[in-house]
Amino acid sequence: MEEEIIKEKEVIAEKCYDKKHKCNCGACGGGIYGLAFLGAVVYYIQHADSFWMGVFGFLKALVWPAILVYKLLEFLVK
Repeated sequence: MEEEIIKEKEVIAEKCYDKKHKCNCGACGGGIYGLAFLGAVVYYIQHADSFWMGVFGFLKALVWPAILVYKLLEFLVK
């Protein structure tokens, strides 16, 4: 069973790096994350009171998905 899973992963990996096959391999998720990142940066910088709060907002925009998942799991455990 494990050998079949490993073999399937190898086939998928080969298709992703093969120029003949048109495999996106999760490229759409990167675009969505990029747009969300830009939106978060704009939001946090617009609401910043000082330069350093803008820098903090930029850093916060980088990790907001992790914070979101953490808060969601925290909510579900309660």
